[in-house]
Amino acid sequence: MPELRAKDPASFLNFLRVPPEMFDELLTRIGPQITKQNTFYRSALEPGIKLAITLRHLGSGDKYASLKFDFRVPHNTISILVRDVCKAIVDEYAMEVMSCPTTPDEWRAIAEDFSRRWNMPHAVGALDGKHVACKCPKNSGSQYYNYKGFFSIVLMGLVDAEYKFTWVDFGADGSAFDAQIFNYQN
Repeated sequence: MPELRAKDPASFLNFLRVPPEMFDELLTRIGPQITKQNTFYRSALEPGIKLAITLRHLGSGDKYASLKFDFRVPHNTISILVRDVCKAIVDEYAMEVMSCPTTPDEWRAIAEDFSRRWNMPHAVGALDGKHVACKCPKNSGSQYYNYKGFFSIVLMGLVDAEYKFTWVDFGADGSAFDAQIFNYQN
């Protein structure tokens, strides 16, 4: 990674889907959260390699089994560190980049944007969900079985008139519908 970064920044961007400057900012902000201690049994992975693996996975969709060859890190380790790095990114950036309006004036501003930009008066957001396929959890019966005919959990988001997320939810069972998930969370 250091050689790619130093000699070919365009390829670095293509490989990780972020420019080197953004990679540095991410690493600076989440590095302390994803740093582990070395032990007598093993040396901890550097935070930079953890971030690079996660960004490659998110940016390309590569499976853990193929990432292990790119980074020489076992797939079972990758399965743990990707979750840890994603959680650290969300914890660090959530309040900064995504805040749900809390006052009537904030909601009115979103409604005015929808009316001005999309000619949709009184709209305060666009809400939709995406079913993410999963294996049927044990003893769940048909709780995760959705109307599309497979087991899933739901990723749901609310965006403002400029496509910026103002609210997200992940993990509702597949049999739930959009309004049910939104009403339960708010």
